[in-house]
Amino acid sequence: MPSDATAAHHIQDLGAYVSASPSSFHAVQEAARRLDEAGFTGMDELAAWPAGGAEASAAGRFYVVRDGALIAWVTPENAGPTTGFNILGAHTDSPSFKLKPKPTTGKFGWLQAGVEVYGGPLLNSWLDRELQLAGRLVMLDGTQCLTATGPLLRFPQLAIHLDRAVNEGLALDKQQHMNPVFGLGDPAGEDLLALLAERATQAAPGSEPVDPAQIGGYDVVVADTQPAAVFGAKSEFFASGRLDNLSATHAGLTALIAHAEAGDQEDGGPVAVLAAFDHEEIGSNSRSGACGPFLEDVLVRISDGLGASVSQRRQALAASFCVSADAGHAVHPNYAERHDPVNRPVLNGGPLLKINANQRYATDGPGAAFWARLCGDAGVPYQEFVSNNVMPCGSTIGPLTATRLGIRTVDVGVPLLSMHSARELCGVEDPFRLARVTELFFRTAA
Repeated sequence: MPSDATAAHHIQDLGAYVSASPSSFHAVQEAARRLDEAGFTGMDELAAWPAGGAEASAAGRFYVVRDGALIAWVTPENAGPTTGFNILGAHTDSPSFKLKPKPTTGKFGWLQAGVEVYGGPLLNSWLDRELQLAGRLVMLDGTQCLTATGPLLRFPQLAIHLDRAVNEGLALDKQQHMNPVFGLGDPAGEDLLALLAERATQAAPGSEPVDPAQIGGYDVVVADTQPAAVFGAKSEFFASGRLDNLSATHAGLTALIAHAEAGDQEDGGPVAVLAAFDHEEIGSNSRSGACGPFLEDVLVRISDGLGASVSQRRQALAASFCVSADAGHAVHPNYAERHDPVNRPVLNGGPLLKINANQRYATDGPGAAFWARLCGDAGVPYQEFVSNNVMPCGSTIGPLTATRLGIRTVDVGVPLLSMHSARELCGVEDPFRLARVTELFFRTAA
């Protein structure tokens, strides 16, 4: 990491990144902005990419965006056709709510937004918060722009006077109760899309305002607006929205930039890759998700630029390694019986090594040993996570990447409490430690 890097600096920068990233599209835009500042070159999937040989060099630092996903990489000068890829996989989306078609609704003088549940949010955590709408608008001519409203919405909870048993068990109907209010008036005379158009980010200074009549499609989600905060008896806690999984996306981004700027890639070192996918929270089955072809498409084109034959490309993949970085569970002091009785990770105990006998996580023995070596060399503690036998185990992009590409994969992540809440909790030290070991991973062949 840079010489001035500290956990305190990293956590403040993570908070800034989350604030700039209320949607997956914003997370990618902010990542691209930072990569541009670090001298990376943005690539167009419709254009030819650098090739090896006398006329051009495949070495350098690059990135490409596909919808709400981004892949960035650093190819060392000495890379060849069989050079392996060290990949940090993460995702840009988080559980939330997505704006429906005909989104302007309401009754009894209230203006409400029609939303659909996205992924598996803790519904109660979204109540009584000042929320925003954020995402992309797509015009009829195919042009796109991002929009973020700032504080606009609220899911108001029913007062206890009207539900005396609420503290004995809150039941929320996703259709009836999860319709946020955003104003007062008659929905027949209001247009939520017009408000989104008014607050859209223009593609260029001086460009014309967005005409809501020209909006042909949109991908807009609900996001919390409360700023991130450091707190606790010794300022050891960090609370923020979307830590699952912007904590890992940010760690990979900062590590890749630090790796590129260090300029000390060793001979025989791998191509360092950050793959930040979209749609992990809903199964990854999309053109920008981990089940889609995005990563393979990029790796093939990098390999082509290095002059690899089909056989040499397979050699490169066999020499590759993927660290799937996604948030995991810390032991909850009030629900300890829900966790494994022996493996009980804590906040600020180091990043997790996630293990599951049924391959819901892709970690195996060789992968675990490589991760242990990396953490030891980086001076970073780590903790093992395994689920209680009677609790269902979640999954990540790790098994998907391993299955699709045959690359050995290990699952890791920052330990959290309140996962899938509108506001999650991690330790101040753990995201920095994940970034630190990731930078070492980017330059270390397995």
